[in-house]
Amino acid sequence: VQLQASGGGLVQAGGSLRLSCAASGRAFSRTGMGWFRQAPGKEREFVAAISWSGAMTYYADAVKGRFTISRDNAKNTVYLQMNSLKPEDTAVYYCAADPGSWYREMSRYSFWGQGTLVTVSS
Repeated sequence: VQLQASGGGLVQAGGSLRLSCAASGRAFSRTGMGWFRQAPGKEREFVAAISWSGAMTYYADAVKGRFTISRDNAKNTVYLQMNSLKPEDTAVYYCAADPGSWYREMSRYSFWGQGTLVTVSS
């Protein structure tokens, strides 16, 4: 699987961004997907994940109620809609694929995209 993340940029606090992750190379529609982020000087952390069908979604407490993960299997793309952004959301956001059943566990993901930078100004 090859993953290409896009949609990052600079936004003011309270604003919104939508990240996209385009996948190619294998049966995307049968693969769970996740988003992680890494802020400067911090470890990479789980943000959100979605099952292959889209029926199940998972969120970190820090983003619950503000971020929404979704997928379009016809387009081989997973999205992360980010609303009410805060300066502490500033990070490089990475999409990842194929975690088995371990959606929140970074080490379980087999494939990673290159990351897209989100900067939230105060």
